[in-house]
Amino acid sequence: MKYIMRVNVRTRSVSMQEATGDQLKWGGRSFIAHTLLREVPPTCEPLGRYNKLIFASGLLADTNLTTTGKISIGGKSPLTGGAKEANTGGYAGKRLARLGLRAVIIEDIPEKKTTDVLVITASGARLDPAPELAGKLVDEAIAQLRQKYGRRVGIFCIGPAGEMKMAAAGIASPDDADEQIRYAARGGLGALMGSKGLKAVIVDDTGATYKPEVYDEAGLRELVRWTVEELAADAKTRNRNLYGTLDILKDTNEFGMLPTRNFSQGSFEGADRLTGPAVRDLILSRGGRTGKPCVPGCTIQCSSVFPDEKGNRIVATMQYESLVLLGPNCGIGDPTDIAELNQLCNQVGVDAMETGVAIGVAMEAGVIPFGDAEGAKDLIRQIGQGTWLGRILGNGAVITGRCLGVRRVPAIKGQAIPAYDPRALKGNGVTYTTSPMGADHTAGNAFETRNTHNPLSPDGQVEISMRLQVRAALLDTLGVCIFIRPPFAKKPEMMAKILQARYGWDLSVQQMNGIGLECIMTERAFNRQAGVSEEFRPIPEFMREEPLPPKNSVFDVPEEKMLHIWEGYVPSADQF
Repeated sequence: MKYIMRVNVRTRSVSMQEATGDQLKWGGRSFIAHTLLREVPPTCEPLGRYNKLIFASGLLADTNLTTTGKISIGGKSPLTGGAKEANTGGYAGKRLARLGLRAVIIEDIPEKKTTDVLVITASGARLDPAPELAGKLVDEAIAQLRQKYGRRVGIFCIGPAGEMKMAAAGIASPDDADEQIRYAARGGLGALMGSKGLKAVIVDDTGATYKPEVYDEAGLRELVRWTVEELAADAKTRNRNLYGTLDILKDTNEFGMLPTRNFSQGSFEGADRLTGPAVRDLILSRGGRTGKPCVPGCTIQCSSVFPDEKGNRIVATMQYESLVLLGPNCGIGDPTDIAELNQLCNQVGVDAMETGVAIGVAMEAGVIPFGDAEGAKDLIRQIGQGTWLGRILGNGAVITGRCLGVRRVPAIKGQAIPAYDPRALKGNGVTYTTSPMGADHTAGNAFETRNTHNPLSPDGQVEISMRLQVRAALLDTLGVCIFIRPPFAKKPEMMAKILQARYGWDLSVQQMNGIGLECIMTERAFNRQAGVSEEFRPIPEFMREEPLPPKNSVFDVPEEKMLHIWEGYVPSADQF
């Protein structure tokens, strides 16, 4: 991928340039980080004319390596005020790579309120006025886009929350059947897209002639085959294919790290109905499906289609994070209710994680009681309607807590904490506190170390988090899913060989990991200038003081260790 497309929504002009120099070494999250630091004033208003919305292909997006259909989307976050990258599945990302596009950069803001569709094709791009899409729910908008642009195009789309520039708004991307709706959900990037006057981006790769210049085609084919075979033989991959990310819920509940009733408990009495096997059995009994891919060519296939009692789709797919934060965190235990809540979030266009935590905060404030599923559904509908209460909730957990007078708000750097309570999984607490991304489990999730390192112990958690943060940044730069990691955890040198086969780079494992570290340091530099320095952003006070049942632990990793987390850090030479 060698082209960078720039679209100015004020002048309605499009330009193309070839990536040169350092740009050829950046992909995905790394491309976003470096572009922000070079081109975006760190103190600019996130929804103003100087921020940029960036769609960036991973370094391996134009290969056949499994999961490389993922796309990174980023900019200065309306939620955190710092650098933000969120990646998503769907079928649009792969099409950008087929067009040879390393990145699409959306610049400036329109002179007046507008609803446009950016159409990207093999011959260029244009902005189509689309006032008929204004205010449409995501499914409605996608259906109208299909009528106009066809079935075989990729789509990025926002809902009414993004149009209203709510800080919890995300960007949706469907598969070609419009069955799986995936989200670049975190950080308010849907609001950033709305500020550019864009309702949707269409990616049509018909007639694409781009062919990547692969250094060693035969070697790359062999490495792709090896990866598929190793994943197929891995027990974790088989479990994800059967149960998706819900495979871990039984463990998180038993370890006492499952957020329940606004993070006041670490286990939920109705968890048995929400485990991977229980939800899979329910899905299959209703005629739904499991083992679905979220990007073309994925061999892991961890997604599902959750239907109602009549077999009609409610949501696809239901992930661990969304299920827990919309479910147990709100005292709701019926999987069908949770699926409906998830689908409502998808339709109004908000991050289900941020919204689940915001609703939990509202429940603590007494707006509705814990366990009130119908009341929670009404709250999400109000987000889409733009009522005053809906606008408060749609701007995230911190704003909700501030407006409703709630002290116990589970958020760090303005972003809601994911579905692992850091008092019981302390490595994640380090990640949430020190990552440039804020409270984001995908930035370095210590859950995988629960059986090799005591998650309740503060010892060693900083070191665990650093390694996992570097790996996460590397994966996001390569443009692959974190679930690809099992073969490379055993043989990290194989990923270095993939990069060599694609680009001719002769990298050691340490040098490869250095790509991830450089990405993090670039984001930290941007954040420092933006006034959201990564040196130390504290975990919520209540998490240091209130013991979390049933393990009765508090977050007690020393602040001093997190303050100096990256000083003298050297990337691992033998771990992935």
